[in-house]
Amino acid sequence: MRKGLLVICSFLLFSFLFLLPVSAEEGSDSVETELIPGAVSGVLMEANSGKIVFAKEENKEVAVASMTKMVAQILILDAIREEKISWDDVVTVSQTAADMGGSQIYLSVGEKISIRDLFKGISMASANDATVQMAEVLAGSEAAFVEEMNQKVKDLGLKHTVFKNCTGLDEDGHYSSAYDMAMIARELVVNYPEIFEFSSVYEDYLRKDTENEFWLVNTNKLVRFYEGADGLKTGHTDAAKYCLAATAKKDNLRFIAIVLGEENSNTRNQEVMSLLDYGFNHYQMNLIKSKDEVLQTIPLDKANKESMSLVAISDIGVLSEKTATKRKYDYDIKLKKYSLPVKPGDIVGEVIVKENNKEVTSVPVTVSESVSRLSFLELFGRGFIDLVSGDFTFSFD
Repeated sequence: MRKGLLVICSFLLFSFLFLLPVSAEEGSDSVETELIPGAVSGVLMEANSGKIVFAKEENKEVAVASMTKMVAQILILDAIREEKISWDDVVTVSQTAADMGGSQIYLSVGEKISIRDLFKGISMASANDATVQMAEVLAGSEAAFVEEMNQKVKDLGLKHTVFKNCTGLDEDGHYSSAYDMAMIARELVVNYPEIFEFSSVYEDYLRKDTENEFWLVNTNKLVRFYEGADGLKTGHTDAAKYCLAATAKKDNLRFIAIVLGEENSNTRNQEVMSLLDYGFNHYQMNLIKSKDEVLQTIPLDKANKESMSLVAISDIGVLSEKTATKRKYDYDIKLKKYSLPVKPGDIVGEVIVKENNKEVTSVPVTVSESVSRLSFLELFGRGFIDLVSGDFTFSFD
């Protein structure tokens, strides 16, 4: 009898242990493996620091469908910043772009359309035709543009991404990984915040106030149904299945969630929301300085301003678990060699955050407003005014 009871108790104990949630060590954090059971791979990353708080098969090389277009978006925004193109430029649609299938905004050959509308089509409707048209505008052909995309990936130090086209359509040898997609998404949201002007909008129109108005509904439904969601990029092909790069911000904390290889869009959305919920429920951001706060003011000579103010390109903060005790942080600013002119967005150094003299994170530093060097005539004019006013001094520097 006693032996029988022992067997029954042992069985019940084993069953209880078997039913307990299984956890796996992901980086330095223990996370339930069932967080995204339907995904082939996935990542949850805190955007500012790039710290990964959850990962599943993060380096597995798989098809990523239209999430590919995030790199195309970066190159387009680069061209805007460098004034190679402008939002109001109007381009003529090519036969190649008009012939693109899949997700599209139904461009027609010879149609005149603005860069802004093309970018809106890429960001909201994941339009293949708009992406190919922009590739031709910037590089002359899709093939040349794809070379630039692959170079950008290399510049970011990513090792599990190769693109064969700019749209993400299934093609042998076209792949990425959850980690690489998270890093690409981070590059986009941290260094190109103007993306949110497009990715956060749920519905809008192309070709406004014309006979060919086209209603756009964002393929990323989270921007409407998840608090704080404002991007970023969906994807779906037969090989990739359903994919999503999503980002959301609450208070001072922004997360990027990646899921790849989901069976349907509902599961994709639910599992991304599970990732985001996990992040916001378990972590907090210890904000040190916001990106708009002046970190340091540097006096200038021979410039159109007497000084320039340094600001971080994004909020400066340290991620910690909500259960952790509050800590004290210091920061130093390390400038790199730069020359005038400089404008907001140009990186002139970095702010290094330390705890007990040990670096815990760093954020690039830029300037709050444009500063340029005075020309010879401007310098001469300033010297003449100083001479007349009696403030002129000789300098042999």
